[in-house]
Amino acid sequence: MIELKKLANMIDHTLLRADAKEEELKQLCKEADQYGFKMVAINSYPVYMCRTYLGESPVHVGAAIGFPLGQTTIETKVFEVKDAIKNGADEIDYVINVGKLKDGDIDYIRKEMKAIVDASKEGNILSKVILETCYLTEEEKVQVCEIAKEIRPDFVKTSTGFGTGGATIEDVKLMKAVVGEQVKVKAAGGIRDLTTALAMVEAGAERLGTSSGIKIVEEYKKK
Repeated sequence: MIELKKLANMIDHTLLRADAKEEELKQLCKEADQYGFKMVAINSYPVYMCRTYLGESPVHVGAAIGFPLGQTTIETKVFEVKDAIKNGADEIDYVINVGKLKDGDIDYIRKEMKAIVDASKEGNILSKVILETCYLTEEEKVQVCEIAKEIRPDFVKTSTGFGTGGATIEDVKLMKAVVGEQVKVKAAGGIRDLTTALAMVEAGAERLGTSSGIKIVEEYKKK
């Protein structure tokens, strides 16, 4: 089984609720540092506060872009990325325009991804593309992953956690099969226990987005 330290460092410790208070966000940062999580996954507004609070901690600050619907313009998403970088973000997770994908407008999805990945690379930060797989056909999932293989974000990610469904083993396996070694896979949405977390890793996920990171680590310790 994967070592505890490695598993913990795959976790993006998540707090994306609209009503998250400052004290809760500070607690999120404290927990991420204490447990050795890779990142705090938050909305754009508290990025500066969390980066300041974490100080010299190795924990990354991740901003959610176009979240959770993805229904903003490319220009708006790029502005969000640059603003998040200015405020101290180390990573971004952006939501694709699912409607444009459903329309079959692959050129739009490619243009959007390139613009956001380019902005992230200019800022020397990691980028993750959220597919929101619960709304997609298998063909559409493959199409986005093929574009990602070409444009090279750091990760393709299953879900926001705000859709009608979250990560599945089947989706993680499919996404990994398409992107291969060129792009990593992040599983997010519905990962609430150690068994599920380990199954996602086994399926090919190299990052896990969850608000249950502490529970997962404590379960591991008991084993």
